[in-house]
Amino acid sequence: MESKNYHEDLSHIRSMMERSSRFISLSGLSGVFAGISAIIGAMYVFFVFKREGIDYFDGDRNVFTKDLVQELFIIGIVILISALVSGYIFTASKSRKKGLKIWDATTRRLLVTFTIPLVTGGLFCLILLKHHLFVFIAPVTLIFYGLALISAERYTLTDLKYLGYCQIILGLISCLFLGWGLIAWTIGFGVLHIVYGWSMHKKYK
Repeated sequence: MESKNYHEDLSHIRSMMERSSRFISLSGLSGVFAGISAIIGAMYVFFVFKREGIDYFDGDRNVFTKDLVQELFIIGIVILISALVSGYIFTASKSRKKGLKIWDATTRRLLVTFTIPLVTGGLFCLILLKHHLFVFIAPVTLIFYGLALISAERYTLTDLKYLGYCQIILGLISCLFLGWGLIAWTIGFGVLHIVYGWSMHKKYK
């Protein structure tokens, strides 16, 4: 009987330590919604290309006007905001169900470690835009996003690092096949997010 209580106490202590050191309320459904948003955004970009008379799959090097680049940039920002808002909503809901705080010292550490690589990658993309090196933007976003996920993994679900590895590998492959960045972007931010998000939802629900 004493041995049983001892093991229960150890399990309780481990659970408390995990709650205090890791943000465990990250919702898998937020990943699913982010992936769906990315795929919808990619479909809209294809529509924009068609409207501008650009055949993305013909293999030709296309010239983007300044207005088109600005429109694509706005589309990317809208997708990012929708993913962040949905992530907060799903995660806040999961935190309430678990009786956990959504904002504490662990959350702050998570955001810092996640934001530094992400902001660095964003600034690098702006430099690429300035020099009209559009073809490298998709690979760079995938690589830096992957680095951000791996960096943040120490403060949240350990499975997050595997999504990060996949994003980095996909970004590097995209560097070898320049001009197909939108496809890689759709796979990375769309398909991989949905697969990862749904598997995490099933695993930790």
